[in-house]
Amino acid sequence: MNILFACGGTGGHINPAIAVAGTLKARHPEANILFVGNPRGMEAKLVPKAGYNFYPIRIMGFQRQLNWFNIKYNLRSMGCFISCGPKIRKLIREFQPDVVMGTGGYVSGMVLEKAHAMGVKTICHEQNAYPGVSNRMTAKFADKVLLAVEDAKEHMPPSMDYAVTGNPVREDIIFADRERARKALGVGDRFCILTFGGSLGARRINEAVADLMAWHCGGDRIHHIHATGSYGVELFPQLLKERGAQVEGNRHIDIREYIDNMAQCLAAADLVICRAGASTISELEAAGRASVLIPSPNVAANHQYYNALVLEKRGAAILIEEKDLTGELLCQKVGELVDDPGRLRQLGENAQRLAILDANQRIYQEIMALLAR
Repeated sequence: MNILFACGGTGGHINPAIAVAGTLKARHPEANILFVGNPRGMEAKLVPKAGYNFYPIRIMGFQRQLNWFNIKYNLRSMGCFISCGPKIRKLIREFQPDVVMGTGGYVSGMVLEKAHAMGVKTICHEQNAYPGVSNRMTAKFADKVLLAVEDAKEHMPPSMDYAVTGNPVREDIIFADRERARKALGVGDRFCILTFGGSLGARRINEAVADLMAWHCGGDRIHHIHATGSYGVELFPQLLKERGAQVEGNRHIDIREYIDNMAQCLAAADLVICRAGASTISELEAAGRASVLIPSPNVAANHQYYNALVLEKRGAAILIEEKDLTGELLCQKVGELVDDPGRLRQLGENAQRLAILDANQRIYQEIMALLAR
């Protein structure tokens, strides 16, 4: 069995493909698995690190806003676009995949289009509630379209053959022990808040969280874990200083650049304040955590807003758009939830009802069903 994965651009596209590849390899050790992606993208590092072969094909996107820089960029993109077609066809002829699976990104759309034209079975997986351009185009001809949430169907071709599978979620998040996590982190019986804005950090979130930390750091009710992101390492202490927040030596204020024990922190948290990326949403649902979601406005098609909207409409999260975000508003929302355990619990329970914990198995079954046709 030969399986070709096409993915790239962001971890949200790459990690689901790696997770599915792991499920396939566990059930079919003899399977030949190959990834194709951009040699300058995250996939060039993440895929080999996960133990899979990687075939590089350079594909560039197109800039819609016209200026001299973007015109030159688009000319280079056109060159890549023209040259990559023969390379993809050569790869498919040599590898002879039984199925090609794409999980998003420019390379995904190109590879699936060529595979379809050559008579190879194709399947695509969309992680967000508002599908990306690549998957919207691919869905027109893919043999099977897999969606993380039913809401994404509204933005896809009505004739597609689809199934709702959810997004793969790591088992350590699904099975994390809450009491053990709270003990390990020294939370005690305090209300635990977990805040983060991504690996780079988000300035607006760091500013609002600094206000929140200044609001509660003098009391004894809250344990707060905050990841500043790489851009916030030097910024965040200055923000706290400007607000007169005395946090040094406070063992219930945990400030770090990055959260490398997310399963443990999610398990310990009572409330999570964060962006609304597809993987984050799926992890919040799997952990059954109440959340305040602040979607990034700097993503394609504003898709994080639609991810957050899925939870808000079902009473599973509070949505604050970044344009409306202030420290005062965030303190108000957090204060209301700290004082209303019933609502907090309801948000978490509603989030957990949306969780699809067997996404890997569902995706695997769809691949095997397609192979059996």
